[in-house]
Order: sequence, then C-alpha cells, then structure tokens
Amino acid sequence: MKFRRRLILAAASLLAAGLFNTIPAHAQSTAREILRIGYQKYGTLTLLKGQGTLEKRLAPRGIEVKWVEFPAGPQLLEALNVGSIDFGTVGEAPPIFAQAAGARLVYVGNEPPAPAGEAIIVPRNSALKSVAELKGKKVALNKGSNVHYLLVKALEKAGLQYADIQPVFLPPADARAAFERGSVDAWVIWDPFLAAAEKQIGARVLADGKGLVSNHQFYLAERGYADKRQDVVLAIFDELARTDEWARTHPKEAALLLAPQLGLDLPIVELAVVRFAYGVKPVTAQVIAEQQRIADVFADLKLIPKRLNVAEAAWQPRPDVAAAR
Repeated sequence: MKFRRRLILAAASLLAAGLFNTIPAHAQSTAREILRIGYQKYGTLTLLKGQGTLEKRLAPRGIEVKWVEFPAGPQLLEALNVGSIDFGTVGEAPPIFAQAAGARLVYVGNEPPAPAGEAIIVPRNSALKSVAELKGKKVALNKGSNVHYLLVKALEKAGLQYADIQPVFLPPADARAAFERGSVDAWVIWDPFLAAAEKQIGARVLADGKGLVSNHQFYLAERGYADKRQDVVLAIFDELARTDEWARTHPKEAALLLAPQLGLDLPIVELAVVRFAYGVKPVTAQVIAEQQRIADVFADLKLIPKRLNVAEAAWQPRPDVAAAR
C-alpha cells in the first residue's frame, strides 16, 4: 500500500510538471499547418473545393485545407479580419466596407466581369415594371455586398437617389423568405440565389448588372498571411486558374460538381454557371481604379465612414517567391 501511494504521488508530480504531456520530437515534426479558406455558394472557389486538387497540392508541404462556408461577403471578410480564416472570395463591395473598417486584407486576384450574375428582381405578379417605380418601395439586399453597388447605379440610371428607396438589410436566406412573403417589394441578389429565385418562384428581373457594374469576383487574403505564406497564396492562385479553365470548357460537368455542394437542382446551377466569368488574373491597376470609383460613391453616400485609397490593399508578391513557384 505504501508503495502504491508513493507511485501515485510520483505520477501526480510528473503530471504536474507536465512531463506526461510532453510531445515527442518526432510527433512535433508531423504537426500539420492549417490553411483556412472562406467560401460562398458560388464561383470557382467552390469548384476548387469540390475537386480537391488544392488539398493534393499542399499535402506534401504538410498543409491541411479547412473550408468554412459563409452566407455572404461581409460576413466572410469579418472572419478574415478577426483571424478566423486566411483566404476567401467576395464580390466588389465587401472589400471596400471592410477596408473602411480597418480590415487587414489584400486583393490577390479577380475573375473577369460577370454583370449578368446579379440583378434586381420582383415577384412574378408584381405590378412593378421598371427600376424607376421602386421609389418609396422596400428593397431587400445584403448590406455591404456586391449588389449594394448595383442598386446604387441602377437607381442613378433611373433618375432616383439611394434615399428614394427603403433598403431592408437581410442576408440571402432571410431576404428570400421576406421576398416570398411580400414583406419587401424587390430584392437585389446574386447567383446562384438569383437563378434559384427565377427557376423556383418565377421572379422577374427588373435590371441586371449589364451596362451598370462589372461584378468582379475577388480573391482576398489576410495581409499577414499573404506576406508570411506567399508560396501558399500563389499555389491557391495557380489551382484556381486551372479550375477556371476546366469549368470554362466543361460547363455541364462544372454544374454537376456544384449542384450537390450548393444543395440546388441541376437546372438552377446550370443557369448560374453560364453567367459565371472564368479566367482569374492578378489584380490590375485598372481593376483597382474601378474599386476606387465604388469606394468614392460609397463615401459620398456616407455608406462608409471615410474616403479610401484602395490601392493600399493591392497585394504584390515578392519576385523571388513568384519565380520559384
């Protein structure tokens, strides 16, 4: 009994000293790095997730990919700002709102314009026939998302001010419910939610982005992560480019891959896929200038608290890292 008590006491001492919790050196060497990617229910990043090619590319480097879904861009960039994710994709407006709030983000790349992939819609039986008729009406949208700018530009073209409508800020799922209940008169939304509303409930398009906005899809990274792991960010970019090319030449296969991930019927996804734009490129001075114009409009409308220099968030990888990849 005395021996057992001494053994228990010795074990307790070792535990208190942390010796039982010490990780062997060989186990420490096999610890995996986690790359956290935020995605939404659209676009090439979701296709890349479905293909699994990024995981295969990064596995030899000891990097595990963790995918985190978000309902919209503002929520995704909030997570990036607080360090919950390292990389993600959003539309045009969310990075502007996030940069105005002090988020440490950088623009890594973008897809070509896809103006038909977002629209202002009304219920099938709505009496509204034009954007000009939205004066005084309730319009649902996700605050700070890409469609925020579409709404501003569409109203401007119709001779209305942003103050002429009643914005109702709702994420896509809640906006869809309000739209179907008749609690709002119109909804500004992007694919695949747009395609779903058209196919499932016969929503009518008052105006899409053509002739009004570019509707770029942007890839962004947390600034610290982009600077520290430029090699990983460039690897993601390469895989996105490969996936883009595959999707561009295999739209039906892309829709088949996306449908179960999005939880939508194939015809809905096929409609969204043909409105996607493919061909990811590094962010250019021209695209940054477009973002600057959006930021200036939002500042004039007091939608953001200050004027921005968008170019400060443009990422440039070190030449030696870019050449090495």
